[in-house]
Amino acid sequence: MIVIEIAFAVFCIITKSNQQKVRSIIRIVTFISFILLITLSIIDWSFRYYTLAALLTLLAVIGVVGLIKNKQEKRSYKTVSVAMKTIRMIVIIFVVTLPSIIFPQYEPINWTGPYQVSIATYTYTDTKRIETYTKTGENRKLNVELWYPKNADGTYPLIVFSHGALGIKKSNETLYNELASHGYVVCSIDHTYQCLFTTDENGYTTYVDKSFVKELTADNAESNKQQSYEYYQKWMKVRIDDISFVIDYILEQAKNNASDTVYKHVNTTKIGIMGHSLGGSAALGIGRMRKDVSAVIALEAPFMCDIRGIKNGQFVFIDEEYPIPVFNVYSDSSWDHLADWPQYAQNYSLLFNNNPTAFNVHISGVGHFTLTDLALTSPFLTRVFNGKESTKGTEDCLKMINKICLEFFDCYLKGGNEFKLNNTY
Repeated sequence: MIVIEIAFAVFCIITKSNQQKVRSIIRIVTFISFILLITLSIIDWSFRYYTLAALLTLLAVIGVVGLIKNKQEKRSYKTVSVAMKTIRMIVIIFVVTLPSIIFPQYEPINWTGPYQVSIATYTYTDTKRIETYTKTGENRKLNVELWYPKNADGTYPLIVFSHGALGIKKSNETLYNELASHGYVVCSIDHTYQCLFTTDENGYTTYVDKSFVKELTADNAESNKQQSYEYYQKWMKVRIDDISFVIDYILEQAKNNASDTVYKHVNTTKIGIMGHSLGGSAALGIGRMRKDVSAVIALEAPFMCDIRGIKNGQFVFIDEEYPIPVFNVYSDSSWDHLADWPQYAQNYSLLFNNNPTAFNVHISGVGHFTLTDLALTSPFLTRVFNGKESTKGTEDCLKMINKICLEFFDCYLKGGNEFKLNNTY
């Protein structure tokens, strides 16, 4: 569109005419071309093209009206006027195409398992808890999504996933699909007011709490450990309670003969927990607290729940071996800082621990957010949030995460082959 605008401006300048009729035809043809690209599925119609479609529709209508009226041009030709009009249109085009620039069209990564995948979405209400992020006295509500084997028989291990701060429940959908295709029921939680946004079964959307965002911005474990400790306790309390409630609810539904199909596929004796960043910290905490959890994976997350206080200006951690198999995955964002960042002290000590069921891996060439599907949905934002460009391809990274996480859970939830890995990938 920008090339067409520039070419048309050059044409007007050469002919010393506003070429109003030609402009109208170009607008109409551009709109028809856009519709054709959508019809042929070359453009995947979605939110990223809404503003562009609105602009093209408006310009096409103006073009049709101009051709119908077929009036003689009243404005005299001015080169400056043509140049300014072209510049304005280029700016408008850039603005309306920003959604498709920030969230470009992409090909999802196909799962490799033998099962097709079904998805179910629910809103759970915890009648035993009052929402702490509001003053309405309402019970806390959580929107969850479950991925599970389609048209399959039998029961499968349950995996519960907790997203990172300001994340959403679909943050690692590539991984959920992969696990479900290999015979797992995966439940991902939107932690209300700690996620960017969440929409319930009635279509009502709740956005992130401003005070939570301020806490995230203010957190600095190096300069103010007391403040960080208080934040960690507060955040983990919410997350731990959310995850425990969701597990209990799903287990209860799995024992109910009248429950939906997805719950009938849950093996209530095989439970794994996963999370990214803040969600990974909560997953690590749940692994210590619940006896029915058999394995934990944390995608670049500190052991926040293991911090028991502050002594002599340092965090005091639980001095007990992690009770169940645990797998920590790191990117370049934290790997070289594990010994320096105080909240990661427990992670660093685990690198030298003799615990045979404690595993650590560093995926080199990627950043913190490349461990999520944001690297697929928005390479631009991933680059900005990571602070540098990844040297390993997004697809390679996500496929590697799929592979090692599947192998870990297969070993400790299904009794599969011994779990082995290299320290760095």
